[in-house]
Amino acid sequence: MALKKDKQKVLGEVFDDERVKSFLHVEPREGINTDYLRLERAYRSMKAENFATFVQFFNEAGYDINATNPDGQTLLQAIAKHEQSDDYRSALRKGGARS
Repeated sequence: MALKKDKQKVLGEVFDDERVKSFLHVEPREGINTDYLRLERAYRSMKAENFATFVQFFNEAGYDINATNPDGQTLLQAIAKHEQSDDYRSALRKGGARS
């Protein structure tokens, strides 16, 4: 079974805590909630186990786990139909995300 484009396998990239925390720093974009951008960027770039760690750091920093995109969806809602998102959705729920 092939991976979807947004979940291509990345080999050799190390995600220690500092690397994971670096995803908290994003450039704001007009019209898009910066907290949503942080979550989406991490989701698209990390394995689920690293994403779970990211969610912990995200919450510790006081960011909004229920931030919405321009369509009014949280990341949890936006990824609900992604085939390989179960572990990511679990991490978001453990972090306090609501659907």
